[in-house]
Amino acid sequence: MKFVVTVECPSRRGIVAAISGYLADKGCNIVDSSQFDDLGTGRFFIRITALSQEGVTLAELNEDFAPTAAKFEMKASFQDAAERMKVLIMVSRFGHCLNDLLYRWRIGALPIDIVGVVSNHLDYQKLVVNQDIPFHHVPVTKANKAQAEARISEIVEATGTELIVLARYMQVLSQDMCARMSGRIINIHHSFLPSFKGANPYKQAHERGVKLIGATAHYVTEDLDEGPIIEQDTVRVTHAQSPDDYVSMGRDVEAQVLARAIHAHIHRRVFLNGNCTIVFPPSPGSYASERMG
Repeated sequence: MKFVVTVECPSRRGIVAAISGYLADKGCNIVDSSQFDDLGTGRFFIRITALSQEGVTLAELNEDFAPTAAKFEMKASFQDAAERMKVLIMVSRFGHCLNDLLYRWRIGALPIDIVGVVSNHLDYQKLVVNQDIPFHHVPVTKANKAQAEARISEIVEATGTELIVLARYMQVLSQDMCARMSGRIINIHHSFLPSFKGANPYKQAHERGVKLIGATAHYVTEDLDEGPIIEQDTVRVTHAQSPDDYVSMGRDVEAQVLARAIHAHIHRRVFLNGNCTIVFPPSPGSYASERMG
């Protein structure tokens, strides 16, 4: 069995030795390890991939590690690398990110268990249902916003959702939901915010003659579009391109950035560090290695 160990704790001497010694004593072989010591905050982060070579179970690893975790004030977790995270996708009327995620999921490039798609419109119902994924139409108006979110919460609870992905879902979630799902909701937006707010951000960017457009994937907080950043990317544009070109290129980069952010999260490579994130690189072999579990 391959499993992933994630640990964060106050920085001090002996942490790595304690973890690696524990794994060796349990008959486990470390095959990949990434760590970061934040000298500014005094926090230590480590992610380890290991193989159980003598039959130790995940439950044993978690339970028997408790004394070590207590000694170093660790927040620690042992997870089966082959277990797929349950993901709920939410979308409105821009479908490029949804289509991209469904394709990556279908070919195995994004190893997740899509437990459903929620939308406040019916545009993508047929697309979703045709792939044997539950589709939930939850209309949202000013009058029913609280009831709509209550319905979404019911879906999250019923499906055992571990991660919500806002694949261009154009409704603002309440502070209560952001708090309850802290670190478990990922959003994607164009990187013009806050410089280009409101409607037609790409048109505004074109009018200002920008040379780079891009996208940002981040965890959702009560501060709109200001949560801890997981992944970003840009693409260069020129004066010769139209606002429609900007939109097309922007959609491509949005889809790629969102997929990479989800990939990092589901493989437990992302750690919250205050208002920032620590994002470790993929294991050796890149996506293929992680996909095979």
